[in-house]
Amino acid sequence: MKLSVHASTHPGFVLPVSDALLMSGHMAGICYMKDDFDTIVSEPEEKTLRRVEGTVKSGHHSTSGHASYTFIIEGMPKIVAMLLNNEHDYETSEKSARYTVMSALATIDEAEVDVDQASVEEKRIYEKWTKILEEVISRKYPEIKPATVNKLALENARYFISVFTPATTMGHTLSLRQANYIIGFCESMVAKPSNNPFINRLKPYLTDLAAQLKKFVNVDKLRDNKGREFSLFAKRDRGVSWGEVYSTNYYGTFSQLAQAQRHRTLWYEMKIPTPGTAEYYVPPILLDDDKLREEWLADMDSLRFNYPQGMLIQINERGTLEAFCLKCHERLCGAAQLEICMQTKKTLDHYMIDTLDRMDTDIYQEIGGFVGKTKCQFGCYTCDRPCPLGPKHAFDRLI
Repeated sequence: MKLSVHASTHPGFVLPVSDALLMSGHMAGICYMKDDFDTIVSEPEEKTLRRVEGTVKSGHHSTSGHASYTFIIEGMPKIVAMLLNNEHDYETSEKSARYTVMSALATIDEAEVDVDQASVEEKRIYEKWTKILEEVISRKYPEIKPATVNKLALENARYFISVFTPATTMGHTLSLRQANYIIGFCESMVAKPSNNPFINRLKPYLTDLAAQLKKFVNVDKLRDNKGREFSLFAKRDRGVSWGEVYSTNYYGTFSQLAQAQRHRTLWYEMKIPTPGTAEYYVPPILLDDDKLREEWLADMDSLRFNYPQGMLIQINERGTLEAFCLKCHERLCGAAQLEICMQTKKTLDHYMIDTLDRMDTDIYQEIGGFVGKTKCQFGCYTCDRPCPLGPKHAFDRLI
């Protein structure tokens, strides 16, 4: 066996698309090469480009996946990040809305609400609940350190921030092929007529994203040729099933779904919410206080046309048994976002009930060891940053 490096990322260098296509042609040459790779690299450029043209025309786009681009995207709405993160073929690093102060700058264009006033109100409510939650958490859990209390307060106050607030910064790596697919997906959604206010509000951001991507990676013939679109929005209802593969439906917030999407071995879809019938997540730490619970819900509802991240949406989750086990390894944890931790536990409970009903010993052996345990108790992971309340309270904590 011989291993060598043909290409690698150089920070600060923007790969010309012509060079990316040459690399695609070199990779395509491997499939039918008569000599070795060095012969392909040293061949006349014209020959390589003819090969590129042939593979593109035939729809064989995978060779264009070898060259990649790392984009820094600033001022992005959360929903656009969710669209990108649902596509599986990427690497991403995103500014944490759980642990950093978010700039609340949302705009609104529904229900005769003044745009500037909506931005001001979102910011006011976000800052208001950050302070309230700090007080409530400190009172309920005096053993938690102040810095951690602040992080937990920020994590829950961000439920008020709109999915259209341009406050997300992310580093996002895409191949030449996938970047062009994304351009096509954006243009397809923008071109398709819609009377849905959520989609229509999204379209200008997709137009902007496509235009900016085109500056660096535009190759018209590399658009998707299989009729695919962004995979996030559900096109039909999905059934529920359990076994070697599974499908389950539940309600969760935009925030929970955004976290779940990072499990790229699983598939997620969401139904677009209707503000007039919306319901909202309430942090469990507020549920026993009628005044605070009602105040939280009233503040959420005042922002309903702004689509706050705490709005509940119908989510479908599908995948293999093994992929769900990987999710358990990450999310059955006292440091995980409480909402996704508890939803993962519920899914595990449903899986186990079905498994026991069917007396499926193979699946039981696969997932039985996760029941009632947290990440640090599975026997294959040692935590060097213990969660605030310890594994004992991972599933009965309120924050």
